[in-house]
Amino acid sequence: MANREQEQPIMQSERAPRSYGTGGYEPVRGTTSPQVQATAVTIEIMDLQGERDHLVWSVFNTAYMNICCLGLLALVFSVKSRDRKILGDSNGAQSYGSSARAANIVASLLSIVAYIITLVVLMLELPKK
Repeated sequence: MANREQEQPIMQSERAPRSYGTGGYEPVRGTTSPQVQATAVTIEIMDLQGERDHLVWSVFNTAYMNICCLGLLALVFSVKSRDRKILGDSNGAQSYGSSARAANIVASLLSIVAYIITLVVLMLELPKK
């Protein structure tokens, strides 16, 4: 009986090629070429608009209201927030975005107070001359 099994050759189309493994692929019997299975690819679209990075505000503060380099600090946090957002790290983007917002608020308030004090001092000194 063992000789009988050895005598019958196995057709190439009747067994699965070794490169396909045993992952549920079985070629159709009686065909000369294996069938190709379709593969579905799912692409996850992330919400990139969720976290604000305050980049425009930071650039404005860096250019016009850069008291104690707070505008530059806000710009650095804004760029880091945008990088985190591109990488998909929403927690990191939110953290850097809130830090940029705080630095922008402090830079804006200190600069406005400094401008007001400067204007008041100039107005008080101008009539004396």
